[in-house]
Amino acid sequence: MSFRLFTGAVVAAAMSPAALAVTTANPIIVTASRFAETVDGTLAPVTVITREDIETRQVRSLQDLLRGGAGISVGNAGGPGKATNVFLRGTESDHVLVMIDGIKIGSATLGTAPFQDLPIEQIERVEIVRGPRSHLYGSEAIGGVIQIFTRRGGGELTPGLTLGGGSFGTTNGSLTLSGGGDDSWFRVGLSAESTDGFDACRGEPDVAGCFNVEPDDDGYDNASGSVRAGWRLGGGSEIDLHYLKSDNETEFDGDFQNETETAQEVFGAGLRLAPGENTMLKLNVGRSEDLSENLFDGAFASRFDTIRDSAGVQLDHFVDDRHAFTAGVDYIDDRVESDLAFTEAERDNVGLFAQYQGSFGRQDFQLGLRRDDNEQFGDKTTGGVTLGHRLDGGQRITLSYATAFKAPSFNELYFPGFGNPDLGPEESDSVELGITSPDGAWAVYLFDTDIDDLIGVDPDTFAPVNIDAARIRGLEVTYNTTLADWQVNAALTLLDTENRSAGLSGNELPRRAGETLRVDFDRDFGRYSAGATLVAEGRKYDDLANMREIDGYATVDVRGAMRFGDGWQLQLRVENLFDEEYETASFFNQSDRAAYVLLRYAPKR
Repeated sequence: MSFRLFTGAVVAAAMSPAALAVTTANPIIVTASRFAETVDGTLAPVTVITREDIETRQVRSLQDLLRGGAGISVGNAGGPGKATNVFLRGTESDHVLVMIDGIKIGSATLGTAPFQDLPIEQIERVEIVRGPRSHLYGSEAIGGVIQIFTRRGGGELTPGLTLGGGSFGTTNGSLTLSGGGDDSWFRVGLSAESTDGFDACRGEPDVAGCFNVEPDDDGYDNASGSVRAGWRLGGGSEIDLHYLKSDNETEFDGDFQNETETAQEVFGAGLRLAPGENTMLKLNVGRSEDLSENLFDGAFASRFDTIRDSAGVQLDHFVDDRHAFTAGVDYIDDRVESDLAFTEAERDNVGLFAQYQGSFGRQDFQLGLRRDDNEQFGDKTTGGVTLGHRLDGGQRITLSYATAFKAPSFNELYFPGFGNPDLGPEESDSVELGITSPDGAWAVYLFDTDIDDLIGVDPDTFAPVNIDAARIRGLEVTYNTTLADWQVNAALTLLDTENRSAGLSGNELPRRAGETLRVDFDRDFGRYSAGATLVAEGRKYDDLANMREIDGYATVDVRGAMRFGDGWQLQLRVENLFDEEYETASFFNQSDRAAYVLLRYAPKR
C-alpha cells in the first residue's frame, strides 16, 4: 500500500521539495488522497505532468499541455487567451475542481477556472485526478480535480532565462532566480507573452458563435509572476508561502463586448507540523481573486470580480505501514463585486471530511465521507468507497463508487433579472472499474456517471432551474512504453454521453467527442532531442439540440532541441504541421500551421 512510505522519518519529509520533485516512472501525487503517495500506490486514476514533461514537449500553454489527455477534452474560443473550457470524463466544464498550490481558484460568477490565463512558465507540475472527489474536496469535483503546483526552487542560487517568438507576431520571455539552503527554498519568476493572434470567430449574426462578423486579428497579452519560499523548522515541520499573479488583455469578437482585461491572483500560506512519529498536522490559509473588466471598442461594458478566502486544517495519522486516517475541515468564503447589483453577493461553505485507507494482504480499501454546510442551499453529504485487489501477476483491479455535487454559481443564483435563488446543487453518482499493470505502464478504466438536478432553463420563465439530467459512460486507456529508444505516452478516451433532459432525451452532450486520442513521442539523442504530439478527436455537436456538428480532426505538432554551453538550449516547435483546419467550438477558429523558437537558459544545479 502506498502509505508504507510514511513511517518514521518519511512521514516528516513527505511534503519536502525533494519528495515532490520525483520525476521517475513512479512520481509522488498529493491530490488523490490529500496526502503524499506514489502514483502506483494510489487507488484513483491519476496523471502527473512534471516540469520535465512541460519542457520536453515544449508546450506554450496549459491548454496545449492538457488537450487530448486521458479523460480530457478542451474547447477553446479562438486561440491564445480566449475562453477555454476543460471537460473531464464528459462532465460539464464547471464540474472540474481546479486548485493552485492547494487553493481553489475560478470565477464564482461563471463557475469555471481561467485555464487560458495560467502561465505555463510558472508551473512546476500538474496533478489530474479523474473521477468524483467531492468526498474530499466538496463542490465541483464531479468530473475530477486538476491541481497546479507553482515552481518552488531550492539548492544553489540559480538564474533562469527564456526568450522566444514566432508566428502571429508572438514574443515571449521569462526571468527566474531560485535557491535556498539546507533548510529553506525560494524561487522568483517573471514571464510575459504577446501575440497579435488571428481572427477568433467566423460568427454569424443572430445564429451562433460570436453572433457577428468582425474579421480582424484578436491579440492577447499576458504578464505574470510568482514567488515561493519555505523553511524547514526541524522535527518534520515546515512553512510554505506562495504567490502567483497573472495580468491579461484579450481581444475577441462580439457584438456587445470585444475586449477584456483580467487578473488572476493566488496567495497561500501553509504550516505543516509533525507532532508524532506517524502524524502530520497541516494548516493553510489562502485567497484567490478572479478579476474581469469587459470593454466594447475601448469603452467600459461590465465588471465581475470574485474574491475567495479559504482556510483549512487537516490531520493525517498513519497507524502503521498499512492503515492511515485523514480528517479535517475546510472553510471557503466567496464574494462577488460587480457594477451590477446581485441580489446576494457573498456566501460561505464549511466542509468536514474523513478518510480511511487500509491494506489487508492483497486487498486495499479507501473510504471517504464529507459533510458540507453551504450558506445558500444548506447541508450536502457525499461519500466514496474504493476496493483494490492485487492479482498473481501484480496487476491491480479496482472498483469504486462515489457521489459528488456542484453548487450553483452566483450568475445562476443571483444575476439581476435572471438568477434563481431556489436552485439546489447538481448531484452525481459514479461507478468505476479499473485494472492497472504492476509497473504502471498501462491502465484501463471503465466508468458510468449519472448526473441529476442539472441546471437548465425553464422554457416558460427563462429562469435557471434544476430540471436536466445526463448519463455518461466511458473507457480510458493509457499506455507508456519505449520503442526503439523513443519514449511513447498514449491516452485513448471513448465516451458515450446521453442527455436525459425533457425534450432532449437521447441527444449527445455538446462539445464532447466520442473518441479522443493523444500520443506523445520523444527521444533524446544526447546533445539533440526530437519529438511529436498527435491529438485526434471524433466528431461532436456544439448545441443541445444536436443540430450543429463539429467535424473530427487530427493535428500533429513536431519539435526539436539542441543543447549547447552550460545549460543553454535552443528549441523549435511547429504546431499543426499539416495545416489542419479545425474547431473545438463551433465558429471559433484554431491556429493554422505555426512555428515558434525558444532560447532557454537553465543551468543544472
